[in-house]
Amino acid sequence: MSKKGNLKEIALLFFKLGCIAFGGPAAHVAMMEEEVVTKRKWMSRQHFLDLMGATNLIPGPNSTEMTMHCGHERGGALGLFVAGICFIFPAVVITGILAWLYVEYGQLPAVEPFIIGIKPAVLAIIAGAIFKLGKKALKNWELGVLGALVLAVSLFGVNEVMALLAGGVLGALYFSIKNRVALNTPKSILPLLFLQGGTAAVTKIAAVKVFWTFLKVGAVLYGSGYVLFAYLDAELVTAGWMSRLELIDAIAVGQFTPGPVLSTATFIGYQLAGWQGAIAATAGIFLPSFLFVLLLNPLIPKMRQSKVLGYFLDSVNIAAVAVMVAVLFVMGKDTLTGWIPVTIALLSVFFTFGPKKLGAMWLVAGGSILGYLLHLI
Repeated sequence: MSKKGNLKEIALLFFKLGCIAFGGPAAHVAMMEEEVVTKRKWMSRQHFLDLMGATNLIPGPNSTEMTMHCGHERGGALGLFVAGICFIFPAVVITGILAWLYVEYGQLPAVEPFIIGIKPAVLAIIAGAIFKLGKKALKNWELGVLGALVLAVSLFGVNEVMALLAGGVLGALYFSIKNRVALNTPKSILPLLFLQGGTAAVTKIAAVKVFWTFLKVGAVLYGSGYVLFAYLDAELVTAGWMSRLELIDAIAVGQFTPGPVLSTATFIGYQLAGWQGAIAATAGIFLPSFLFVLLLNPLIPKMRQSKVLGYFLDSVNIAAVAVMVAVLFVMGKDTLTGWIPVTIALLSVFFTFGPKKLGAMWLVAGGSILGYLLHLI
């Protein structure tokens, strides 16, 4: 296929995923693994794992950054931008429309009956990815023990980035000592961590200020939507730009729309400065991720070639799978609270692991419709 054909293929795939990718980063990664590794074979499952493990250690929305990695594998640097933009675009448009409705009418549409059905279907999608990625990541019993430790500390509330980093360092040290490999990191490998120790009545802010605020957040943000809430609370509520209730509404929009939760930025940007603010906030919060992935992607194969850093990657990979298991456990506990979600979850598991397998798109659509219909009973 020509480069132009590759870019079209990338655009269509990630636009589709952007329309159906409900359930947060773990679900997004699960859907990508099915499409990119299992169906299209753009890369090996091992390389997908390496990308996933390394990406978890840099700032930004990790599942969105994974789309960029996948696009880079298929279409180079241009493919990276095409994949990222196409994945983000549906969420940004939907969120922009919801922001307009919120400002005009002071409330959000009632979508809970549909979400009731999507969440349990997403659990099965995540479980399917854990099964496939786990088989590849679990190379020996020591990695199994390491994964169990990361799972345990994650369930006890330890920050996922710290758990991944600690797992990677511990594994690299253990396997290096076991195999008597000198711990000499190649000078060509750069450090991978960027650290930094009602009706809407929102103050109107210049779009350029909105851009710089969200650029700063996008450059240092680690973690989930709850971490995003803390960052934005400090940047926006404390500064008097908006109320905490309005921020909670904005985070809620990011949670129940498909694609990255960082599309919350579009919603907030519209409230602060209209459509110019929406564009500025969206560009600001996602721009650092494009740059980080552009720098990180060429380093992953070099890391795999190094024996010591290969141990680090293997350890981070099993830790990343363990974190996905922890996410699945927490999501399951919060989601499976009645007969409707339990029924949909069991059906989704059957169509994920049974003889008649369905793709993520059909599971999400089917779960949504079934959730709505059962809600009417």
